[in-house]
Amino acid sequence: MPEPTMTPKEVKEKGLLVVYTGEGKGKTTAALGMVYRALGWNKKVAVIQFIKGKWITGDRKFAATQSRLSFSTMGEGFTWESQDLAIDKKAAEAAWEKAKGFIASGEYFLVVLDELTYTVHHHFLPLSDILSTLKNRPQELTVVVTGRGAPPELIEMADLVTEMKKVKHPFDAGLPAKPGVDF
Repeated sequence: MPEPTMTPKEVKEKGLLVVYTGEGKGKTTAALGMVYRALGWNKKVAVIQFIKGKWITGDRKFAATQSRLSFSTMGEGFTWESQDLAIDKKAAEAAWEKAKGFIASGEYFLVVLDELTYTVHHHFLPLSDILSTLKNRPQELTVVVTGRGAPPELIEMADLVTEMKKVKHPFDAGLPAKPGVDF
């Protein structure tokens, strides 16, 4: 058995980089589960949604009741429905600046970067800046990144990666998104 490289105290204090990716449903839901747990331990949490639009969701309604949760929905909606990708890019850049502030502040136990991977696919944000920011984050900060098609470099850097695989989805049967389940 190899010798541990960190003491138990260092392991407890080391934050993780977590990536939820893949074509299946549940990436944001898994991240929000971690938010719920952290809040249960009275930790300070920030969530930045990079793509989701401003419609009312259960996530946002719950977040408004939590004093230790900063919840920012900064996207203009799903990029495949966009009328102007230049506006989407500006929204992503503003969200990233806010995210970098949360990450660098040292105030948070957990920061969720919801749908950040889409900003790389659409060339809204440079992957090099994202990787550098995540690499240089405060040691004790856990960051969760969600979104389809996580770049290999991000997967390599992460401590935990889960790929959601779609097996069956109600959308395929023509069923609409359901409040309390999908949003």
